[in-house]
Amino acid sequence: QVQLVESGGGLVQAGGSLRLSCAASGSIFSIGSMGWFRQAPGKQRDLVAGITRGGNTNYADSVKGRFTVSRDNIKGMAYLQMNSLKPEDTAVYYCTADDRVTAGARYWGQGTQVTVSS
Repeated sequence: QVQLVESGGGLVQAGGSLRLSCAASGSIFSIGSMGWFRQAPGKQRDLVAGITRGGNTNYADSVKGRFTVSRDNIKGMAYLQMNSLKPEDTAVYYCTADDRVTAGARYWGQGTQVTVSS
C-alpha cells in the first residue's frame, strides 16, 4: 500500500506560480508512474501531467509550456511546478501513483485546492 499527501496549493493571482508537492509513504518501491490530475467544480477529473519512473513526461495540451512535473524516486516525492497560472487552472489537484507490482492499482492523494484569481 502507498499513501499520498499533497501540499502547496493555495490562492494566487493570474500570472503567478505555485509548486505542488506529493509525498509518498508506505511501499514506495512499488511505485511506477506518477501523475497529477485536477477537477474543477462540475467537471470531470482530468490528467494534467504524468511522469514515469524513468523520468519520461507527458502533459495535457492546456498546460504544456507552463507546468513541469518532476519526481525524486529515492525520497518518494513528486512535484508540479505551475507557472503563468490562469483562472481556468482553478481546481482541486490530485497526485496519483501507479503500482508496478499490482497491475491496475492506482493510489490517490486527498487533493489540494488551487485557486487562481483574475
